Amino acid sequence: MSLIALTGGIASGKSTIARRLAEHGAVIVDADQIVRDVQAPGSPVLGRIAAEFGDEVIQAGGSLDRAALGGLVFGNPDKLARLNAIVHPAVREESTRRFAVAAEADPDGVVVYDVPLLAESRAHDPWELVVVAHAPAEVRVGRLVSERGMTEAQARARVASQATDADRLALADVVIDTAGTMADTLRQVDELWERMPRLLAARA
Repeated sequence: MSLIALTGGIASGKSTIARRLAEHGAVIVDADQIVRDVQAPGSPVLGRIAAEFGDEVIQAGGSLDRAALGGLVFGNPDKLARLNAIVHPAVREESTRRFAVAAEADPDGVVVYDVPLLAESRAHDPWELVVVAHAPAEVRVGRLVSERGMTEAQARARVASQATDADRLALADVVIDTAGTMADTLRQVDELWERMPRLLAARA
């Protein structure tokens, strides 16, 4: 099994790249989905989040109020670090389990770990290749405003809460420029898939 990390800032087009790689046959392990799974109602992680940040981040039905939690931590590095200290170990453990399941199902397959916070949580790096989805911060702010309904201030706070472009690009073995058209992004992904065996062989 080949394990590829795919990362990028919020609104960088990372999910578009992941979907295209899945069309080519890669197995996608979605870190954001794992975060939601480990924070499910009744989970130990959700209990620790409530203990740390208060019951106001829990909805009446027992699920996490993501908007309330986001309002507390984004723009507050100390609170964000406390949240990450709770969530990241659980996500890492579950991710590793899913990698193992994928490897057992297809020992020769390609697994892509779709992970937004790779630069922020580099405790363990098993990746054979790191692919970075890159669009300038101003482009991503514009997308958050136009596509997700954020105010400009909210969008800038979300972008600022993540690693810098330079931090992510420093990790990259391959950069996909997502600032252009969808067709241009998909063309780059198709080219990456065609080159993938050679790239992996060169790093073996």
